[in-house]
Amino acid sequence: MRIISLSVDGIHQAAQRGLFDWIASQDADIICLQDLRALEYELDDPVFHPEGYNAYFFDSGKQHHNGVAIYSRYQPKALIYGMGFSSGVDMDGRYLQADFDRLSVGSLLAPNAFDQPDPEQAQATKDAFFDDLQAHLNKITRKRRDYIFCGNWATTHNRQDVQDWENNQHSPGCLPHEQKWMDQLFTQLGYSDAFRRVIKDGDEYTWWPSNEVGRGDGRRVDYQVISSALRSRVEYGAIYKNQVFSSHLPVIMDYDIEL
Repeated sequence: MRIISLSVDGIHQAAQRGLFDWIASQDADIICLQDLRALEYELDDPVFHPEGYNAYFFDSGKQHHNGVAIYSRYQPKALIYGMGFSSGVDMDGRYLQADFDRLSVGSLLAPNAFDQPDPEQAQATKDAFFDDLQAHLNKITRKRRDYIFCGNWATTHNRQDVQDWENNQHSPGCLPHEQKWMDQLFTQLGYSDAFRRVIKDGDEYTWWPSNEVGRGDGRRVDYQVISSALRSRVEYGAIYKNQVFSSHLPVIMDYDIEL
């Protein structure tokens, strides 16, 4: 099974840059998109409903703000909107989950505190989101299901994931407590970074804050996070670099999983 994840900086812009033509060539089973910046009713055009896929959207209720999508060749048994956080931040077009027999696939857009008008408030919102997310992920480890969380986590795991560490180690997304949170996710909670199961090299980045993809300030903030039982099911991983659809690059993962 192939899953592709991409944060698109606006789905209309990404479509104009050829995203859906590229998707048609990838033979993916599931595609998770984030940061659509569109309302669902604005996505009626056939270009946003590629042949062979069931399309599901969760918008924020605000134009040009957040939004996530899942495209699946298989019809899910259920769709879950949000994670039930007490703060409600997850319902702001930030999380959509498709449930299959024993597998759940989520498309996640974490709050980003980088380059925000009120950085302190933005960081507080992000920290609260990740505290709630940690509690949720800990809770569902007791369920007899496998999970793949695809998305823009707006956070780097360690300095290997930051191209210019010296100048960015104190900026949002690279802060010590944020990287500690990712450490806890991959150690105490037992989840895994699917990409790092098969690719150990440095110089693998998915996002450029400057919007100049491939130039100088890359970070790896886009992950497919898998539950512990799927660790041995990862077969292939890549960050697609040959075509640019947004300030992020697509993450492509192949799993030994049948739906």
